[in-house]
Amino acid sequence: MAKIKLDSGRNHQISFMYHVIFWIIYFLSNALRWGSYFNDYAYSLKTNLIGFPIHMVLCYFVIYVLIPRLLFKKWYLTFIISLLSSIFLMVVIKFNLTYFLVSTNVWPEGPSVTNNFTFNYAIDMMIGELYVITFVTAIKITFDFLREHKHVADLEKANLETELLFLKTQISPHFFFNTLNNIHALALEKSDKTSKIILKLSELMRYLLYETRKKRQTLENEILCIQNYLDLEKIRHDDSLEVKMAISGEIKDKKIAPILLLSFIENAFKHGVNKNIGLIKITITLDILENFLYFTVTNPLPSKVTQSSSISDSGGIGLKNVRKRLALGYNENDYQLTLKENKNTNTFFVKLKIKVS
Repeated sequence: MAKIKLDSGRNHQISFMYHVIFWIIYFLSNALRWGSYFNDYAYSLKTNLIGFPIHMVLCYFVIYVLIPRLLFKKWYLTFIISLLSSIFLMVVIKFNLTYFLVSTNVWPEGPSVTNNFTFNYAIDMMIGELYVITFVTAIKITFDFLREHKHVADLEKANLETELLFLKTQISPHFFFNTLNNIHALALEKSDKTSKIILKLSELMRYLLYETRKKRQTLENEILCIQNYLDLEKIRHDDSLEVKMAISGEIKDKKIAPILLLSFIENAFKHGVNKNIGLIKITITLDILENFLYFTVTNPLPSKVTQSSSISDSGGIGLKNVRKRLALGYNENDYQLTLKENKNTNTFFVKLKIKVS
């Protein structure tokens, strides 16, 4: 709470400074303009010293009282009456202050010497005050619009970041669930592989829990995460699994959205390995060309895939999440995703071209 109050106070101070600067500039320009017009800068300075407090009171009264309390509530007639009454009252005050403190000729720019409160004087002064109010109100509305636009943009950014974080939390438990099932099965068999798979899982958990909070992760760490995942699957499937992973190009200092590539590989095992019997082959390639990564995964189709169903449609959390994460985390020109099934070769093919920086 203290931090919020401190920030609010700082914003208020900056806003007040802008007000002071605006009125100083406006006062000086007006005093110089009328001083040049009258060829009497002392008279212009005196009249502006009287007029500007009136301008300021009127402007702030209209902006912070009449507009929010009457105009925004659609009390239009009451607003107009209140506005004109306020302006008229200030013109009366201005007339008397000018008459008694500066000069009995209160309207030297008028058609003749004016030392009485006339109708023409009142109308001219009211129009002048209305001009000042309109000018200042236009500035206020512009700043409010820009501030609101920034606020909306910040909210949209926060919503996107929240949604991305939510998608990441969906991926990690999904992966843990599958791996824990593997450990459970090995434990029931009292397999010697149990300790190895637990060690690999702990390394993955450490990475997924602490290293995926960043918007971008190094490609080196992502490849290491993938390798740990593949080692887990190799321990589980033993000789029935053949995985080929080829990496080419310079991966150093390249970054990518965390656990994005792992989602495709996990999907390959979920649908291409776990739902087939016999020797299963999976091919993974990562090619770096300039600032783009060309990533491919090829795995066999599930043995029960028919003409009316596909991995693309039934991929569950994995493929749906990765599509959403790509849309939220990258511009359209920064990635290209292709998912294909080839019933003739009985393979499912993922091809991702994505910008790495």
